Amino acid sequence: MRRTNLLAAALIAPLLLLILGSFLVPVGLTLFRAVADREVVATLPETSAILAGWDGEGLPPEAAFAALAREAGAALQARRIGDLAQRLNFERTGLRTALLRVARAADRLAAPHAQSLPALDARWGERETWLLLQRAGGPTTALYLLRAMDATRTPQGEVRALPVEERLYRTLFLRTLGISLLVTALCVLLAYPVAAAIAGLRPPWSAVALTLVLIPFWSSVLVRSTAWFVLLQREGPVNGALQALGMLEAPVQMLGTRFAVVLALVHVLLPFAILPMHSVMKGLDGTFLRAAASLGANGPQRFLRVWLPLSLPGVLAGGAMVFLLSVGMYTAPALVGGDRDQMVAWFIANFMNRDVNWGMAAALSAYLLAMTGAMVGLVRVLTGGVAQAGLRG
Repeated sequence: MRRTNLLAAALIAPLLLLILGSFLVPVGLTLFRAVADREVVATLPETSAILAGWDGEGLPPEAAFAALAREAGAALQARRIGDLAQRLNFERTGLRTALLRVARAADRLAAPHAQSLPALDARWGERETWLLLQRAGGPTTALYLLRAMDATRTPQGEVRALPVEERLYRTLFLRTLGISLLVTALCVLLAYPVAAAIAGLRPPWSAVALTLVLIPFWSSVLVRSTAWFVLLQREGPVNGALQALGMLEAPVQMLGTRFAVVLALVHVLLPFAILPMHSVMKGLDGTFLRAAASLGANGPQRFLRVWLPLSLPGVLAGGAMVFLLSVGMYTAPALVGGDRDQMVAWFIANFMNRDVNWGMAAALSAYLLAMTGAMVGLVRVLTGGVAQAGLRG
């Protein structure tokens, strides 16, 4: 028995190492970026050490001003000041300019630096600026996690909500959740009768029907989303067909709308709902339905009391798969959606590729991961309860 267990462990080990190295470790390191705060201490180590001993009253000692001027100038010459400037400016707009002014004038600044730095930029004479710099000394921060929930920390350390005009991400998560739930519901409703019909077919027609379901997988998501971009244009085939049928008098704007996003996502994700449902329905024993009929159950009763509860595992699997894919979808909303229809994935990509702000990208990813996990867990609990209730009935 022990030898068999060792052999099984040896066979499983490569798969576990692959999962660990290609998924768990990269995801874990990425999520750690949501709380990592190393820019200040890496670029201004002496300044950070001095501020660590500052009591926060008044202004820091002259040594902190002098160290900041010296280290900022050295960082500019070594071209290492970009990450620091971006980190400080993200927490307080304008600190990038203040820092670069000090770095460029470092060789010309004369003692006492506690006077020459504020003369160069008044923000260095403010206690709040130095408190921010002290708090950014790391090694961890809640800044990105707070911003991803439309909150911030004041220079005094209090957590407060951002002004109404600056709030964005709570609405973004609600929008992503709403679109994903709508797409999931539509895919489940459309996929269920299709999966049931395919499960009732006999070879070779069942194979033909499954092939038709799998055909969309032969092209990429980008190609299918681009096709909807062409179809939904004002002068595209959809508007033309609706006008020819007399349903529209003039072309309507479809691109850049929530309707276009939902339509494209349903088209892309529908096969992911059909296949799990078909797999479960294909294995259901028809004798249960015949037994229910022999006991006097009519068609709707047989469906609600027998077929639906037995097929719910497939509905759960298909719905969960569609939901997980839709919350992280980037391509379709980016191509056919407008500014008010972009989902969390678009903002994550934007922070990574354009703003190069890995902290915010990681924070949004962490919340997205938590949201999907909670929703899938909730659906499993609710669906499991419904299935058990149905079987008991």
